[in-house]
Amino acid sequence: MYISKSFIPILKDIPSEAKIKSHQLMLRVGMIKQSSAGIYSWLPLGFKVMKKIEQIVREEQNKIGAQEILMPTIQSSEIWKESGRYDDYGEEMLRIKDRQNREMLYGPTNEELVTDIFRSSIKSYKSLPQLLYHIQWKFRDEIRPRFGIMRGREFYMKDAYSFDVSDEEAFFSYNKFFISYLRTFKRLGLTAIPMAADTGPIGGNLSHEFIILAETGESKIFTDKRIFDVETGDIEVEKKSLEDLRKKYEEFYSVTDEKFNKDEFEKTVEKKNRLITKGIEVGHIFYFADKYSKPMNAAVDLPGGKKDFVKMGSYGIGVSRLVGAIIEAKFDEKNEIMKWPISVAPYELIIIPMINKNDNTALIKAENIFYELTKNNIDTVIDDTDENYSSKIKKSNLIGAPYQIIIGKKSEGDLLEFKETGKEAKNLPLNEIIKTIKELKVKN
Repeated sequence: MYISKSFIPILKDIPSEAKIKSHQLMLRVGMIKQSSAGIYSWLPLGFKVMKKIEQIVREEQNKIGAQEILMPTIQSSEIWKESGRYDDYGEEMLRIKDRQNREMLYGPTNEELVTDIFRSSIKSYKSLPQLLYHIQWKFRDEIRPRFGIMRGREFYMKDAYSFDVSDEEAFFSYNKFFISYLRTFKRLGLTAIPMAADTGPIGGNLSHEFIILAETGESKIFTDKRIFDVETGDIEVEKKSLEDLRKKYEEFYSVTDEKFNKDEFEKTVEKKNRLITKGIEVGHIFYFADKYSKPMNAAVDLPGGKKDFVKMGSYGIGVSRLVGAIIEAKFDEKNEIMKWPISVAPYELIIIPMINKNDNTALIKAENIFYELTKNNIDTVIDDTDENYSSKIKKSNLIGAPYQIIIGKKSEGDLLEFKETGKEAKNLPLNEIIKTIKELKVKN
């Protein structure tokens, strides 16, 4: 793959409408293009990052035994009327009618639809628990969409749903998702702190938001700094270990502004450990028992001939939102360097040959290196443009490949000028470079 043949429409200047780092970079590097207010086309660079995030999310859901399904974006209003939420949800719900004059909606969430799927198929407690998830586009008609994909109207999201026979079993499912979220964000290079949160329109009596610290965040958070020192370790998906992990976090005061209590905060947290700041929500989990199963009659047969409504939870991660969140956390604004974690970088390495119009030796060498790297499953691109060294480095820094190989005067014989983006270069043979990157990928 060559930069000259790639669809990467880089802008020279920061678009005036973009006010935060992620929106600025995504427009400038050509990751997205606005279609209408709060709705974006995802161009190749941005789409690659989002799909890599999606795959990590999927892998961590699969590890806890969740099963992937795919529900449609358009839903019937009837199931929402059945649950009682159709009139309560508000103007964020996009309501439409089909040619038969049936009321439909573009799904902002899927509690009703997945409950309808469950009740038509599962009749006995013996089939529980069931953990179902899908990754799909959603739509919420925000009154003031802003900050690019961070607060858009259309967004790509993973939402999961748990069905259990009792509160005890349901809390175990809740804790499974709790740990899967911590693992997911760690693989994305983020430190996301679980914080007690308001349940909002989803409902229920137990909820955690997973927050990363960022000045541009819309969530105000109040926390004990010591929560950042909690070690999750290699937690197994077992009841006792998951309960212990939750308790580790719950030892420290940590809430979003909706749950904040000033007296409690000042009473339980020493002044030196208090942290009041802003953050970005990257995940949200809820437990709501029979809030949906009861009105929608999603019950299972129990031993002895009795029936009971299943206990449910829901678990969301904004996959498209995470692209922006990672930029907010990792972009070096002063030096204009994007430091993507290798796990989601659009390219893991960029080869930068210094091309002489009268001599294609550097380009041929770059192509040979490219072949060896791709043979070793290292996602690579060659900057074959005729720009000068400074322009190529600046472009590479903005695109954000974690590593660069520069083929110029310092690349002689078997040694290549190899550097981590934003750091000093080293002269290494190709086999050492391949080994270094492969080891880093295994860790991530």
